[in-house]
This record gives sequence, structure tokens and C-alpha cells, in this order.
Amino acid sequence: MADKTVKKVVLAYSGGLDTSVILRWLQTEYNAEVVTFTADLGQGEELEPARRKAEMFGVKEIFVEDLRETFTKDFVFPMFRANALYEGQYLLGTSIARPLIAQRQIEIAELVGADAVAHGATGKGNDQVRFELAYYALKPDVRVIAPWREWDLTSRTRLLEFAEAHQIPIAKDKRGEAPFSVDANLLHSSSEGKLLEDPAEEPDEIVYQRTISPEAAPDVATVISIGFAQGDAVSINGETLSPATLLTRLNALGRDNGIGRLDLVENRFVGMKSRGVYETPGGTILLAAHRAIESITLDREAAHLKDSIMPRYAELIYNGFWFSPERHMLQALIDTSQHSVTGTVRLKLYKGNVIVIGRDSPHSLYSARMVTFEDDQGAYNQQDAAGFIKLNALRLRLGAAVGRRGGAL
Repeated sequence: MADKTVKKVVLAYSGGLDTSVILRWLQTEYNAEVVTFTADLGQGEELEPARRKAEMFGVKEIFVEDLRETFTKDFVFPMFRANALYEGQYLLGTSIARPLIAQRQIEIAELVGADAVAHGATGKGNDQVRFELAYYALKPDVRVIAPWREWDLTSRTRLLEFAEAHQIPIAKDKRGEAPFSVDANLLHSSSEGKLLEDPAEEPDEIVYQRTISPEAAPDVATVISIGFAQGDAVSINGETLSPATLLTRLNALGRDNGIGRLDLVENRFVGMKSRGVYETPGGTILLAAHRAIESITLDREAAHLKDSIMPRYAELIYNGFWFSPERHMLQALIDTSQHSVTGTVRLKLYKGNVIVIGRDSPHSLYSARMVTFEDDQGAYNQQDAAGFIKLNALRLRLGAAVGRRGGAL
């Protein structure tokens, strides 16, 4: 049942059919004043139509904000310092956008004196969890309205009927079933549902929004260099760029070389498996480059510790716990590890591949003199290895002496 005490709601609003229906539904069902918030996270769409549509619905307070730099600097880059991959593959493009949207919604709610926030996530997916965990972490007493869990508009037909009954403009292509659902931002695009629901079927080429196919990519490699300062990318080919500008440039390079496609069956936090097709062209390049600069600047045990906590860190982001104490704790550890992660990485981009061809840093731990196959002039005493090996073999020798050979228990 609708809580009739709700007077003012901040809605995360895209201007599309679903959130336009939600806007009108909030006005009619709750008799509430609706404030719309539309964030530009680099989704590649014109956002002014969302403003005009909100005005058409009588919305008095409309927020349309360019958050691309904030998104990249304060959310994407901290995540990439961790080399975060969910289930070993997914670069978390949708997951990392939700806490920023939720954070700004709560800030706007406090600014305009709203007593509720609303989102358009369905009741089956992860986004409802991500939005609402963030809301409650930032404003524990906030009222959350999730229309897809409350209303009776349970089919596309009923949604369209509601839209027509309330004079909500419907694009002609919305009257039929869209072939798949798309979510996009500066880091990635995500496609799922409809024709992608059978994981045995290869995605049609029309699914891909941000990359050409590797087969269609140039036959000549593109060589680039990426500069890093304390774990964050700061330049491409020697040109210093802002975080969002740099990621935009990497996206273009990745797109033109067929880089960043992923067809994944993942485990949603709510319990079901889902199939998604992701494109993360710039992020795929950035991950390879960041790991390359870490390879010469991080101590072995520091690097291995980072790798051991990465799955937990990635899972926290995927599940919506960006504002949890444990994510903040892990972030502090990760950020501490990045103090010397500075230098330049050279890469070849070729037909879907990111190939590291060089890395250099003023803080490099790589010693050519120590590792050389030639005369190291006393840098390393090979005789030291004998004692090192014997001590590490001691427990194995003791076990073998009582018949537990080859590691047998």
C-alpha cells in the first residue's frame, strides 16, 4: 500500500518510457510532488529531452547534472586501483555507477526537503539492492519507493496502456518489444534480456554498441602509452588528460580495435544466474596497463595480498556495498599500495587484444643486474639458494621419512 504521508520524492529519472510512467504513477498513486534527477555518466544520450519531458509532467524541481568527471575520478579509478573483476571477468561497469547516482539522489533529497527517493530497478535484478543499500547507508531514515515491487503494471501491455491513459508520449519503437535491454555509462555498456536470454546462442552483432568486431578491426596494431601517477592513469601518449577525458579517449581506441567484448553468465546477488553482454573498451585497456605498471613497482607480497582480497572487493561492489565499512577498509589498504605505482606502460592494440610491450617507472623494483643471465658481478650469490631450498623442503623431507612421500597425508 502507498504511504500517503510521503509528500516529496526524488526520482532517478532517465526520461525513457519506464521512468516516465513511474513519474506519473508517483504523482497519481502517492499524490506526491516529484523532483527528477538525471545524471550524465557518459551514457552517450542527449539529456535535455529528459528535462523537457519532466517539465511537461509539471515537475518544478529538475536536476540534470554532468557527473562524468566525478564518476571516473571518485568511483571508477579507485575500483581500478584494485584491478577489480567480478567472477574473474566482469569489470563492474553497471555496479560502480549505482552508488554515485544514489549518493547524489540523497544529497538532492536533503537539499529540497524530500522525504523519499525512488528508482526504476525491477524486483529481479541487482540494481534494486545497490540503490537501496546506498540510500540506507547515507540516510538511514529515508523512505524508499520501488514501483516495480509495488504496482500492478506487470506487463509491457499494461505499461503502455497506463502511458496512453496519462498522455505519456510513446516512441513508435516502444510499442513493440525491444530486442534486448541496454544500460550504458562512460565505463561500459550492458545488454541483457529478450534475445540474449538463451546462453547457448551467440549474440547477434546488433547487440554490440561500443565496439567493432575484432575481425573488422585494422590489420595494423595501434601502439599507445599510458602514464600513471600513484595508481591512476593520467596521460595517453604523453598528453595529460582529466580522468573522464582519458577514459573517453581509451574507449575510442578500444572501439576501433575491437577490444572489450564479454559474453558472461554471472551469479546475481539475488540468487539467479543471468546472461549479459558487456562492452568495456577503455576499461579493458586500463586494466592491462595498470597490472603492467604494478608488475614492476609493487613488492611481491604486497601484490599477492592485493590479488587475494580483490575477489572480495569486487563482490562488495557487485552486491552494492560501496558505502560499507569493509569496502572502505579494503580501499584504504589498496590505496596505500599505490603510492609508488607511477610510470609509463606501452601497449599494442590489435584485433581485440591488449598486448603489453613495455613498462618503465622511477620506482621500479626490477633489477636487470640481479636477474641477468650474464655475469652479475656479485649482485646475487647463487650459493644462498641451497639453504633456502633445504629449509623450504624440511617439512617435505620429514614427511617423506615417515612414508608420506609426494605430499601424501
